[in-house]
Amino acid sequence: MSKKPALGRGLGALLQNSDTDITSKSRLESDGNQQIVGSVSTILIKNIEANPFQPRTQFEKEALLELSESIKEHGIIQPVTVRKLGYDKFQLISGERRFRASQIAGLTEIPAFIRIANDQEMLEMALVENIQRQDLDAIEVAFSYQKLIEECNLTQEQLSEKVSKKRSTVANYLRLLKLPVEIQLAIRTKELSMGHARALINISDEKLQVKIAKRIIAEGLSVRQVEELVKDKKEAIQKEKGVKIPKNLSFSDLKIQEDLSTFLKSEVTIEKNNRGKGKLVIAFKDEAELDRITELLGF
Repeated sequence: MSKKPALGRGLGALLQNSDTDITSKSRLESDGNQQIVGSVSTILIKNIEANPFQPRTQFEKEALLELSESIKEHGIIQPVTVRKLGYDKFQLISGERRFRASQIAGLTEIPAFIRIANDQEMLEMALVENIQRQDLDAIEVAFSYQKLIEECNLTQEQLSEKVSKKRSTVANYLRLLKLPVEIQLAIRTKELSMGHARALINISDEKLQVKIAKRIIAEGLSVRQVEELVKDKKEAIQKEKGVKIPKNLSFSDLKIQEDLSTFLKSEVTIEKNNRGKGKLVIAFKDEAELDRITELLGF
């Protein structure tokens, strides 16, 4: 039985033939120009192929045309980053807007920072660099995080280190992918903000999520208004089920309580009085679970 590739079937699309990957530090071209890996070189646009793992899937036509006109007048200020494949072939890692705008502007060559990378490094560079440098919408960021976790076999903690984000931030983005498609589309079109989405995540009923999302768009509700609305809805549902409703907790308190429960993989309860004083209770079932929780907390 053959061994399954560690990074999944999708990475086969990255190389036409992995055996042609060039690993030498430089190569003398037939016209005498030298392309040095690790430096900026001018390469033909026709020799660059698109990045199959580009997280951005939507490019505004008007913005591309404006960038194209700027490139015609001033040239490309920041080189794109490419991966060196076999011989004259390259693959785009980051800078797809500049690459597309250059094509529109009619350029035949473009300055590029040339790198050599194995399959995992290529995927990580493509996703991490685009996440950090591009103005991606929240859903595109979430998909990029998910791709890194799946294809590179990373934990959320490892991913947070690679993208220089808090683990809770990474977790919040990933939770967006659990929302109904209608809400994800509204986030992409900026009808709903990340704050709105985080509030909606706290409702488990998808139909109710969509109903509230439509109300947010129709009435222009603020994030604070949505948080209060969600809190009221949850309390009403809990009351119907006979569940004890925590007193004196704001939406933010409930969110912290839920985030801590998710992070620690154990039930966390916040108790507060009218003056804001209270306690944090973390449940555990045995000594082993207590050790696991204390290790997560850094003790």
